[in-house]
Amino acid sequence: MPSKNRKVAVMGYRSVGKSSLCIQFVDGHFVDSYDPTIENTFTKKIKVKGQEYGLELVDTAGQDEYSIFPAHYSIDIHGYILVYSITSEKSFEVVQVIYDKILDMMGKVTVPIVLVGNKNDLHMERVVSSDEGRKVAENWKAVFLETSAKQHEAVNDIFTRVILEIEKADGNISPEGKCHIS
Repeated sequence: MPSKNRKVAVMGYRSVGKSSLCIQFVDGHFVDSYDPTIENTFTKKIKVKGQEYGLELVDTAGQDEYSIFPAHYSIDIHGYILVYSITSEKSFEVVQVIYDKILDMMGKVTVPIVLVGNKNDLHMERVVSSDEGRKVAENWKAVFLETSAKQHEAVNDIFTRVILEIEKADGNISPEGKCHIS
């Protein structure tokens, strides 16, 4: 079975851990230093339900509510990982603005999205509850995960889930998770 290539944009407010999640997934280590990203692309082969995927991750520059949504993030992108920090209310507001901009650009009602509350290891500094994240994801019909790039907690799940959401949107997997034979 040939590998399927999928391109995913990782978006969110600045310093929420977008690059840390990508590097932890691709290279298996945590980068402690913070260097603002302009834009990076990472690639990794990943096997999901027996199918191999060539995953191309576009690690984007931090957005804010005033950022103009870059048009090239809507072209040839199969899915989105929207990241906020559980320690930042602002970052949680910004992912919701980004989501609206994605829908405006894509013109679709449903877009494959995984909403990620990162920095789960900083639970003493938490300001966004799991319930708040879950509610927003339910409204979007998106997958919701809380992770810690630092502790490598649920990091791989993000990328597996975004692949499954893309396949579901393409009609290759039914919502119940059963496979379709075409």
